[in-house]
Amino acid sequence: MINEAVEAGASKKKACSELEISSRTYRRWTQYGSVKADGRPDAERQAPANKLTPEERQQILKTCNEAAYQSLPPSQIVPALADEGIYIASESSFYRIMKEADQLHHRGKDQAPRKVAKPAAYKAAGPNEVWSWDISVPQQAAGEMRDYGPSSSACRCW
Repeated sequence: MINEAVEAGASKKKACSELEISSRTYRRWTQYGSVKADGRPDAERQAPANKLTPEERQQILKTCNEAAYQSLPPSQIVPALADEGIYIASESSFYRIMKEADQLHHRGKDQAPRKVAKPAAYKAAGPNEVWSWDISVPQQAAGEMRDYGPSSSACRCW
């Protein structure tokens, strides 16, 4: 596109600014005669220096599966280990490694949370068809005044 614009009479600098790149970037891209392909996806990258070794990963899984920690989430395991003076990895590393090992689900002996169905709804078409009670207001002595906070007015119960 830039070559076409230059052939049509525009300057390289103006053509580059229209594409929102600097003229130096264009020169770098075309220094060997044609535009080079993007080499970033194929570039070989070194592993991070702080990457956990396979032994450290196994130690994390072994620790999470010990009897003392098998029912706890990583947010409680890491501080418990810190209280004992042990540091293996960060809490987020524990979560990531447990997720990779498919162990990041409900842990422990108690039952997993379950969905509870809503109670049946009743609709009254006339008087005395549906009876209910309000359990949101605590029982009070007759005539006693209670204030339920700034969002509600005082209530007198008889």
